[in-house]
Amino acid sequence: MCINVWEVKMVNITLAIPEELKLEMEEFKIMNWSEVARKAIKSKIEQLKILESFSKDSELTKEDALELGRKMNEAMSKRYNSPKRCK
Repeated sequence: MCINVWEVKMVNITLAIPEELKLEMEEFKIMNWSEVARKAIKSKIEQLKILESFSKDSELTKEDALELGRKMNEAMSKRYNSPKRCK
């Protein structure tokens, strides 16, 4: 019988969070917060790689992309923050 064992080298990072959030985290001592952070970071990296693949051939400048993002945020804000009209 052969058992393969892979050793993953882990490094430490320091995160700054508000004290209020730390107090809330302490309410759930059973949770492995390091694992939660690892998964969140990995997920964000995967999202960024997808976005990067879409944008690598784009002719938009950084300024164009920022302006487009601002306009989209403004439109979404108006859509979701406007009072509902009753019929």
